Amino acid sequence: MEKGWRGLPYHTIADHYKRIFGEKVYKIPVTVVDDCPNRMGLKGMKTCSFCDVWGSAAREESFQMTLKEQIEKYQTQIGKEYNSKKFLIYFQAYTNTFTKISALKENFDTALSYPFVNGFVLGTRPDCLSPAVLNLWQEYYQKSFVAVELGVQSFFNHHLEFMQRGHTADDSLKAIQKISQSTAVDLGLHLIFGSPNETLDEIKQTALICNDLPITNVKLHNMHVLKNTELEKWYLDGKYQPIERQDYTEKVQLFLSYLHPRIAVHRLAAFASRWEELIAPQWTSDKMGTHQFIIDHLRRTQTYQGCLLPIQSPEDAILFNTMKLRIERI
Repeated sequence: MEKGWRGLPYHTIADHYKRIFGEKVYKIPVTVVDDCPNRMGLKGMKTCSFCDVWGSAAREESFQMTLKEQIEKYQTQIGKEYNSKKFLIYFQAYTNTFTKISALKENFDTALSYPFVNGFVLGTRPDCLSPAVLNLWQEYYQKSFVAVELGVQSFFNHHLEFMQRGHTADDSLKAIQKISQSTAVDLGLHLIFGSPNETLDEIKQTALICNDLPITNVKLHNMHVLKNTELEKWYLDGKYQPIERQDYTEKVQLFLSYLHPRIAVHRLAAFASRWEELIAPQWTSDKMGTHQFIIDHLRRTQTYQGCLLPIQSPEDAILFNTMKLRIERI
């Protein structure tokens, strides 16, 4: 909580995890796969236009380390920095269900073998969800916390086509329902704002769609240009102009205004950790500056999560009031 304020004007993922685990937990990002359907060109798919060679990998060195080496090294680093005791292993880079079930099981067992690990988080795509994968998730959910972050990115097909995702909005909706019906995992979505011709109504509709889905959290990204991507070519050719920070902030404001407070938010914007590979916009490299810029805007405009939604139950009233209090000074 920032000094002088009651807290952030949205339901944070830290709040969500604290309610589950009783205290703050930290993610240990690891890399165990190095490919995805897009990069392999399956079914005629292309690499996502925004994706660089690292496939959203948190650390370049991870590719040269075993899973055990990554967990032990990063747990020590994160533990010292934040004095943390509980951790979740975050299988982040590429498509983590795009491998053999036996390999997945081995990775999960390795992660859960550490006493400081309370579960794991898995990043994947809507089109990599076999019945065997879903059954495996549910099996591990019976003995540990299991969360899935699904790279939906958009609920509008023209934006998905620009991103070269290789799946449709309907594919994403079907995948979400399949996960919900087959498992009890903690389900979240990744969304990207800043595609060409994106409208404010689409941003609003995205929030309303999320409200009707069986999810517990979302993670927001701004479209940005990295080296060695299709997006870099389009940017250099003048075919794509990245979103400005003010415009992106106003879209986040609108999205949060219509997002139900029961849904936790991981973060408000992307951060280019390998800044030397960032082409544009430069504000993407300023993690804390961008976060504070958005928070300041929300407070200045008296915006809090769900502020434009109707209150439909006593539970809603409590949640909405909690969010409203967070834009007030103590």
